[in-house]
Amino acid sequence: MKKRYVLVGTGGRAEFFYGAIVRDFQETSELVAICDINQTRMDFTNRLLTGKYGYHAVPTYKADEFEEMIRREKPDYVIVTTVDRTHHTYIIKAMELGCDVISEKPMTVDEEKCQEILDTIERTGRQLRVTFNYRYAPHNTKIRELIMDGVIGDVHSVHFEWLLNTEHGADYFRRWHRDKRNSGGLLVHKSTHHFDLVNFWLGTQPETVFALGGLMFYGRENAEKRGVTQFYQRATGSELAKDDPFALHLDQNDHLKGLYLDAEHEDGYQRDQSVFGDGINIEDTMGVTVRYKNKAILTYSLNAYMPWEGFNVNINGSKGRIEMRVVEKSYVNSGGKKEDEGALQEKTIKVFPMFDAPYQVQIEEGVGGHGGGDPILLKDIFDKPADDRFQRAASHVDGAMSILTGIAGNISLRTGLPVQVDKLVKF
Repeated sequence: MKKRYVLVGTGGRAEFFYGAIVRDFQETSELVAICDINQTRMDFTNRLLTGKYGYHAVPTYKADEFEEMIRREKPDYVIVTTVDRTHHTYIIKAMELGCDVISEKPMTVDEEKCQEILDTIERTGRQLRVTFNYRYAPHNTKIRELIMDGVIGDVHSVHFEWLLNTEHGADYFRRWHRDKRNSGGLLVHKSTHHFDLVNFWLGTQPETVFALGGLMFYGRENAEKRGVTQFYQRATGSELAKDDPFALHLDQNDHLKGLYLDAEHEDGYQRDQSVFGDGINIEDTMGVTVRYKNKAILTYSLNAYMPWEGFNVNINGSKGRIEMRVVEKSYVNSGGKKEDEGALQEKTIKVFPMFDAPYQVQIEEGVGGHGGGDPILLKDIFDKPADDRFQRAASHVDGAMSILTGIAGNISLRTGLPVQVDKLVKF
């Protein structure tokens, strides 16, 4: 019997899920309805379902009709791809109405909302799955395998450097993510991937977190310091934005136009705001130190204005060291093909045994977005999951532990003090 899915939030991340259901998993799954605050955006989604995917249009429900949608459509699962700060609202309502939930990362943005979700799971007995596609990328799974197999012994420290470039990194400063109330900042919205990978690789959980950071490149004040004197509010239709390499022109991309520009009249949301405008209150430069329950130490940095996109990871153990370098292709969310999001240009893993010659590790070639992780994750969600030695499927506990590192980092940014993760929520 097919599982019935509804989706709430039809913005940039939604097509990753509904496109897979109607294209690749029709034997096991069916999309029965969608929900959003914006009818124009839902109508555009239905045009994609019929025109691009050859599926049928599905019933649409406005946000205040969410509970009615659940009662009428009787879904097994609710997929949540809304603005991050509203994830908890729909997760909790869905569970209280008898549904299991699949949530885009991050699970939520602060410790209070996290506690509400955990309490609801305890009260209702429903299941929540958080979609960490990076776990499934072959190169990231390989790191888990090397550590599990004891190749470098006990892991004592990890240095993890993530670079967001001037296309993808800048994109967080154009849209709703630029307001920390919406996204929790990049330490929650983006770094949840990276903190989850460390939890996954090491098989442990964070204990103490200390963070430093600030808005050092984007924003009007920083641009003024660099001598910029002319500013615009949004790129589309602006003469000043025509030659700005940081500008995003919604009218030059049919998908962005249909999803955002044509839908503005309903909710006023502008997807193409200037990255050097006012109102940005998230950090673009961050450094975090974490001690884990197994006493390993993480030093982590995230910078959102780099010349290339990707990451370097160095893992030090009692028997040697692993070094990984990954270069990803540039992309703008919803501005191109889904398989281009997080696609790889370069990847290498080297092992340096303590008393032997270093060697390069062979990595399976992944196909699809996020280093080949996307198709494997989708099959795991919408098809019968295979036995997985690496336990890549992420539960609500995994979702919570990844965001709690970032949430603790945000508290540390405000207070200048280290934060004990166990004091933030109760499981």
